[in-house]
Amino acid sequence: MPLSMNRNVFITCAVTGSGSTQDRSPHVPRSPKEIADSAIDAARAGAAVVHCHVRDPETGTPSRRLELFREVTERIRAAEVDVVLNLTAGMGGDIVFGGVEAPLPVDAGATDMIGATERMAHIAECLPEICTLDCGTMNFAEADYVMTNTPGMLRAMGAMMTRLGVKPEIEAFDTGHLWFARQLVEEGTLAPQALVQLCMGVPWGAPNDLNTLMAMVNNVPDDWHWSAFSLGRDQMPYVTASVLAGGNVRVGLEDNLYLDRGVLATNAQLVERAVTLVENMGARVIGPTEVRETLGLTKRAPVA
Repeated sequence: MPLSMNRNVFITCAVTGSGSTQDRSPHVPRSPKEIADSAIDAARAGAAVVHCHVRDPETGTPSRRLELFREVTERIRAAEVDVVLNLTAGMGGDIVFGGVEAPLPVDAGATDMIGATERMAHIAECLPEICTLDCGTMNFAEADYVMTNTPGMLRAMGAMMTRLGVKPEIEAFDTGHLWFARQLVEEGTLAPQALVQLCMGVPWGAPNDLNTLMAMVNNVPDDWHWSAFSLGRDQMPYVTASVLAGGNVRVGLEDNLYLDRGVLATNAQLVERAVTLVENMGARVIGPTEVRETLGLTKRAPVA
């Protein structure tokens, strides 16, 4: 099929993520202030959207504590630089089984399974413009860990997002996730003209080859908006691949810690490099105002 390059590109910066990267780079932000400051720096560098998880300020381990999300939200909204806030809603669906010979009972210390309302509590409190909806269950690289998102859970969380006026960013790790996302729109759980993030190269979802990327792209409805990313050294090649295929881009320390071989990056540096790549392709990097117009978002006031 002929290329349909995107000429007006927005960049999302995934600021810190929920992986165990906190001790692999001093640039991975931990505290709410560090996360907000890194997000603001990324916005100054050209990111129109910042995607934020939170971490325990002392240990750096992933967290879903409401007060941490609230502080990150307050700090970003109080900043002089404008940016669209995208909060994760992916926490609280983790099952770690007991092992291949005795999967039950599950590992209670590592399993974190909560209900839909609790998974959405920080979204209802902070009301970001965008929040993520991981649109399926995934086997990640860990032997006995499963990221669990049942159809019932996704319908419940998606309906809450719609009622709250928060736009879901559908995280699609494989083509079946896009199939179910289309079903959610068809049945009215999610609004039309959805937003999708194509997550490439995450074990064991869609591999990060270009044939699979185009299969994913071809399963996104024409009136939807989408971005794509891949991991590690493939992060920057996917900036160009996504733009060439008609999409937007995501970079950031959630997905890649390095600027070059052996050179640890900051979020702002990764965004700056993405801006350079996009502009050298002849496309234009758009800001948060245009993103809101494109996606139908309403800018939120600071949390009272």
